[in-house]
Amino acid sequence: MCAAERDGSAGVTAARLAALLSAFAAGDDRLGVSELARRTGMPKSSAHRLTRHLVAQGLLERDGAGVRLGLKLFEIGQLAVRGSGFVDAARPYLADLREATRNTVHLAVLEGTEVVYLDIVRGPDAPALPSRIGGRFPAHATAVGKAIIAHSPRPVLEAVISAGLPRVGPRTLTAPGLLRRQLTKVGEEGIAYEREESVAGVLCVASPVLDRSGAARAAVSISGWSNRVRAERVAPAVRTTALTLSRTLP
Repeated sequence: MCAAERDGSAGVTAARLAALLSAFAAGDDRLGVSELARRTGMPKSSAHRLTRHLVAQGLLERDGAGVRLGLKLFEIGQLAVRGSGFVDAARPYLADLREATRNTVHLAVLEGTEVVYLDIVRGPDAPALPSRIGGRFPAHATAVGKAIIAHSPRPVLEAVISAGLPRVGPRTLTAPGLLRRQLTKVGEEGIAYEREESVAGVLCVASPVLDRSGAARAAVSISGWSNRVRAERVAPAVRTTALTLSRTLP
């Protein structure tokens, strides 16, 4: 086998390993090999063989007849999140925002067409939310996602729209034109709102964390009950926190 063929084979294997790990979704405590094969579209024999290798490396763990994500993945993920020190630097400000609003505070970044939550500080008066640290959510259905997209290059928005705007909550924006108009306003004001677009009964207010060029690197938000939170009252606090975090970026 020549070098090019070896590289190609290694690339395929790496892609399949990544597909197996990515097959796990929120709420999946464990998955059987048959389900992993179904979700990834690979033969069951291949899924079984590769799963065995992942277990040997600690990236997956045996759980009865199935497997679950291993603690080694958590350790690697923590290194990725904390590598720049941004989350550690942001945490005191997120805690202050939670104390000021008594609602749940999120810090998130955009990856592809989804937001990934870097940190979450739960509020005592806030509703239970499906978000989790390391979890993903469609960007168009979140305030943090809209805050980032509105302050990103135009191709970012086009990619989100091209991927489709699936309905997530009772009031998710699924019309491209309406989303474009809303994001134009977000870009002008620096504040994004999400009213029951991801979860029924929940209101979110977000603001982007900008680098020195003015591009969004992340976003911070508060989430609370839509019938209790007055968006216009909490928006200045969210905006102030985002501006403060922007100054912590290298």
